[in-house]
Amino acid sequence: MNAFLDALAWLGDPVHLTGANGVPARLGQHVTYSVIAVLIAAVVAIPLGFLIGHTGKGRTVAVALTGGVRALPTVGIVFLLALLLGIGISAPMIAFVVLAIPSILAGAYSGFEAVDRATIDAARAVGMTEWQIVTRVELPLGLPLLIGGLRSALLQVVATTTIAATVGAGGLGIYIFTGLRSNDYTQMFAGSIVVIALAVVLEVVFSVLQRLVVPVGVTAAGRPLDTRVTTSRSAAAKATSLQEGTQ
Repeated sequence: MNAFLDALAWLGDPVHLTGANGVPARLGQHVTYSVIAVLIAAVVAIPLGFLIGHTGKGRTVAVALTGGVRALPTVGIVFLLALLLGIGISAPMIAFVVLAIPSILAGAYSGFEAVDRATIDAARAVGMTEWQIVTRVELPLGLPLLIGGLRSALLQVVATTTIAATVGAGGLGIYIFTGLRSNDYTQMFAGSIVVIALAVVLEVVFSVLQRLVVPVGVTAAGRPLDTRVTTSRSAAAKATSLQEGTQ
């Protein structure tokens, strides 16, 4: 408890709230790196995921590749790329993009695959083109799962961006690794608290967003709600029918 209070006091110290090494500046760096990495990954993964989900082709290859990418050690990739590209944000940014792609890709094609095939057949039957089916049927119904993939990717990247500090790229990890080298455990704890708080806030925001993008009358991708209202008149009619059936 004392360590937690000391960390909060460290975060509230005006000395740590201003300047290039202040918490707001480092938090801004951390968020910027994470968002840029996820955006780049989304540009690559979303169109590919939509193509796989719409056509049903290439899913086995995509699953195998994403599984292999998930198994790669991010820290190892960062240090390897740092040796090739030098100190800075380039090496960790590439590693973060690689880390984010599998979750976004899975969310994109899973969202399309979750749409009932009967719904897509009905769309084709009324004369919709393939592009119209993608944009007006599959995308709206599959959007919640895509948002879930983006949420997972962003949370993973936010947690991993702390290692950017090991190659001189800054971010909130600077407090953790600086504190580790100097045995300043209060600073380490304070940096960890900010990273955890950021992850919790993003989790809440994306959870709300995921609920908001669900189309009206749909509980999940492709599954409609039964919105019919049973009136007292219809209930009475059902009761009468039951009584007549028992006589």
